[in-house]
Amino acid sequence: FHFGRLFKQSTGVTPHQYVVRRRVEKAKQLLRDPSLNIAEVAYASGFPSQAHFTTVFGRMVGMTPKAFRDAR
Repeated sequence: FHFGRLFKQSTGVTPHQYVVRRRVEKAKQLLRDPSLNIAEVAYASGFPSQAHFTTVFGRMVGMTPKAFRDAR
């Protein structure tokens, strides 16, 4: 609890939010590689499933991973 409180004071986000944001940023980079499918990007980014990845990515970015890839 103490670590989480200090981390949030320092960064403005909880440790979990920080990790998820970093995973989404990594996924954005990986989505630029057309040879990787969405499931491979999800697992390489540290998400337990493609479904969970798509949900979290959509919530944070405002579009699905496929839409993000197609927009590039």
